[in-house]
Amino acid sequence: MAQNNFEVARKAMIDSQIRPNKVIDERVVAAFAQTPREEFVPKALRDVAYVDEDLALSGGRYIIEAMVMGRMLQALEIEASHNVLLIGAGTGYTAALLSQLCASVIAIDNRSAAVDKTQELLAGMEIGNVAVLKGKLTEGYPSEGPYDAIIIEGGVETMPEELLGQLTPTGRLAAIWRENDRAQGEASLWSKAGDNFVRRSLFNAQVPTLTEFKAKATFEF
Repeated sequence: MAQNNFEVARKAMIDSQIRPNKVIDERVVAAFAQTPREEFVPKALRDVAYVDEDLALSGGRYIIEAMVMGRMLQALEIEASHNVLLIGAGTGYTAALLSQLCASVIAIDNRSAAVDKTQELLAGMEIGNVAVLKGKLTEGYPSEGPYDAIIIEGGVETMPEELLGQLTPTGRLAAIWRENDRAQGEASLWSKAGDNFVRRSLFNAQVPTLTEFKAKATFEF
């Protein structure tokens, strides 16, 4: 697909997937408009980079469909001064979106090859406020916290307290909640309420569950 066709496809994604689905934050919309999604997918998927579904990457990672990610980013209410943690960096597409919304992004993945490749890709695009680091997804990256927002790029069956503890007092965490790996997930926000954290359901979303966030099997005798 020629470059001008990618630009047409990007505009169509915004006009048919993002704006009609309650994404009204113009900063979020602008981030999608300015980020070349086709650069973050395998070559075999470039021609379908703007399709309205999740795009499978290697290692069990996905680029979440634009409508779902757009609504999650909007719900986080990210400000220009915020420090954000992205869990499950993949190829860096969401990190590139976030880089336009906040002051700094820590993006983690647990695969060395993916981290190196994503660092190279973002550097080539002169995106300087994103650090891509290797780490265990369920542990976050506490040394660079606390974070005003945390986003997990995928479905989760469990929510580690260790991650929630890396939020600022007014911070929010966004992820797709798929308790018991049920087919229909819920895009959700976690935030602090007193001494505890509460989850608020936002909308239904069918995003694959990340292996690292699957609940451990239990056995009954």
